[in-house]
Amino acid sequence: MTVLREAAWSSARAAARLVAKRVDSECVPVADLDGRVLAEEQHALCRLPSFDSSAMDGWAVAGTGPWEIVGDVAAGHPWQERLEPGTAVRIATGAVVPEGAGHVLRWERASVEQGRVTGDLGPGTDIRPAGEEVEVGDLIATAGTQVSPALAGFLAATGHDAVEVVRRPRVALVLLGDELLSSGVPASGRVRDSLGPQLPGWVSRCGAEVVVRHQVADDLDSVLTVLRSAADEADLVITTGGTAEGPRDHVHGSIESLGGRLVVDRVAVRPGHPMLLATLSRGDRTVPLVGLPGNPHSAVVGFVTLAMPAIDVLLGRTPAPVVKVTAGEELRAPAGHTRLIAGNVSDGIFQLSPYGGSAMLRGLAQSSGFAIVPEGVRSRGSVVEWLPLP
Repeated sequence: MTVLREAAWSSARAAARLVAKRVDSECVPVADLDGRVLAEEQHALCRLPSFDSSAMDGWAVAGTGPWEIVGDVAAGHPWQERLEPGTAVRIATGAVVPEGAGHVLRWERASVEQGRVTGDLGPGTDIRPAGEEVEVGDLIATAGTQVSPALAGFLAATGHDAVEVVRRPRVALVLLGDELLSSGVPASGRVRDSLGPQLPGWVSRCGAEVVVRHQVADDLDSVLTVLRSAADEADLVITTGGTAEGPRDHVHGSIESLGGRLVVDRVAVRPGHPMLLATLSRGDRTVPLVGLPGNPHSAVVGFVTLAMPAIDVLLGRTPAPVVKVTAGEELRAPAGHTRLIAGNVSDGIFQLSPYGGSAMLRGLAQSSGFAIVPEGVRSRGSVVEWLPLP
């Protein structure tokens, strides 16, 4: 396969989807499903409701009134006899409607006197018939669906105790750079590592997990050793720094030495230009590698460009649909490049954040995503694509 050099932004994202494949699945209780991705389609195991149930607190009545009160029906404790015409039982919302009852008289419409209940039934019956919402076998959700709390509850309501979900992809994070300082106030030419603290959060929000983290000096042998180990431990390797072609940039050389395959070498995007995509072969496994630039803002652009699509495929998740927003001011991208501009959307209007340089995090820390601006000028009021941060 020919290496994509100076790849178009959309082509680079497409390539990231091609180098990954879905990981295996595991069975998870419904109470732990939030955010997980279904590995297979799910169907209802029971009707919902599974019996004729009261939609309101009130009186289950048979025939015409007034009705003689003969008992009470609580949720979970069905009335055991057929309700005869002219009789009523007090009933709670969700309780089984007794056989013979044709309506539920709402509590607020009823009057009780001397053991009898009267009142206006109003329109409808206020009875939820069995199977009104779901029949046995109805499709609930397809494979690749990310489970929300509501969907987890729906799965439980339709009889599921546990379901098959895609295992969280394992990510190895490799931080490169002699200048990185992991604690304290930076001095003497050192800089605080800002990607180590934030990338695990982005990975987690995408549905994967960082299982191993290495901080490595800019030395070819060290980088080789760590990348080999990382590929053995993970489904996806993410590196930071070392993706350019300077004397102490060793990601390209390490990929070659390990017999890997370079797929994308630099992307025509600003910021984030020197990102790369490769694969490493480890036995019968092919492990994607995403190389992010060392500048913090550029690295996050690289993450949403290459790592997010790869994680989507590892999870078997359907990509989110493209969202369009309106530019709140003039937006520019350099010739031959797409520009990802950090900012926020309010009422469909995009406003960029200040401090948007490739080495800056201040603007990104105040942003919820990126406007995607093709080369050239987009005037205020133009429609552009919006890529939210995870």
